[in-house]
Amino acid sequence: MEITTHSLDVMDQILGARPGDALHQLRHARDKVVHATQAFHELAFHAAGLTSKQRQDRFLVAALLAQATGPQALSEMYRSQLIELQPSQDHIDVLEGRQSSSAALNVLADFTRALAIHPSTANRDALLGLVAAGWSVPDIVSLAQVIGYVSYQTRSIIGLQALRDAADIASSAVASEPVEAETFVHPAHLPPPGEIFDIKGFTNASLDWESWLPVQDAAALTPEQARILATSHPKAKESDYYMLLIQAPELLEQRSLVFNALMYAPGGASRAERELASTVVSRVNGCVYCASVHAQRFEQLAKRNDVIVQVFDDPFTAGTNARERAIVQMAIALTQSPASFGSQHIQPLLSNGVTPDQVRDLIGAAAIFAWANRLMLNLGKEVRPSP
Repeated sequence: MEITTHSLDVMDQILGARPGDALHQLRHARDKVVHATQAFHELAFHAAGLTSKQRQDRFLVAALLAQATGPQALSEMYRSQLIELQPSQDHIDVLEGRQSSSAALNVLADFTRALAIHPSTANRDALLGLVAAGWSVPDIVSLAQVIGYVSYQTRSIIGLQALRDAADIASSAVASEPVEAETFVHPAHLPPPGEIFDIKGFTNASLDWESWLPVQDAAALTPEQARILATSHPKAKESDYYMLLIQAPELLEQRSLVFNALMYAPGGASRAERELASTVVSRVNGCVYCASVHAQRFEQLAKRNDVIVQVFDDPFTAGTNARERAIVQMAIALTQSPASFGSQHIQPLLSNGVTPDQVRDLIGAAAIFAWANRLMLNLGKEVRPSP
């Protein structure tokens, strides 16, 4: 799919980050994240193959989400870009908070607003309401990816703004020295943890996931779809999740690149602490599937599960030491109340020895699960193994 390239990185633009300044340097030390994030943005909103209505729908969803979470500059950007497209009156009505004459847009707006802060409140009936209103499965998958992306984008920007306000990053922006990557083994190939526990509906047991929408027939995969699945996850063809998302293949490919660059890159925050932040976000959002996967990964890396037990029991008091408690509280605040997130949520991290480049990675891990949870919670459900 052809993409119209826009020269200025959107997140840099909203952050006011320019080459040579400390925040720009800190952010671009993770260049793979920066480039994959911008590439997703270009695909989602500016791909040449999009129809006028698809563009309007996607900018509408983005504007509604940013309106609910902030930052204001991002909300205004999406709003103005929608208006520039000379949208239908129905799109304007929904943007302004009014019921439109389009049942399909009204349902989409309700679905989007439900996911903005509390993704577990949208459910199977809400998803199937989109189908009933006339949305195709590929369009629903694409819109779900846009909803997830903007949820990640808003929290990334807000978190980085707070880091800039909390720290003198000028002297530490280059803290991420090049690190020789160890031989990488994808966590899907590692053994599960030994002790299985189930606490308040959350578990570290291995779960399956079942789509509420028709998935791609493996026998009908195109060569390009097969290639993207192979680079997304080692067991993608066995997963309803990936076989659903592959119906919008280019978006899945870029989303996988963002995820892998955030969660698996060497240097910066430890892999275990990134998994802890991810598990906290999943617990707070109510995503049982994501919480189980990343609880296991934390234990694989840290060789302990004590803090995961605490997170499952009560995330608001979790943490075996001050550093862990600061990570947990940051992840909760960025997840639940991004509009009021600020330097006060970053300072405890810095005070407990978390360096700015590590904070950057923890913000990224928390933000990417705003995306992951919204896909998992609203396109299907976790399936527990048979007793």
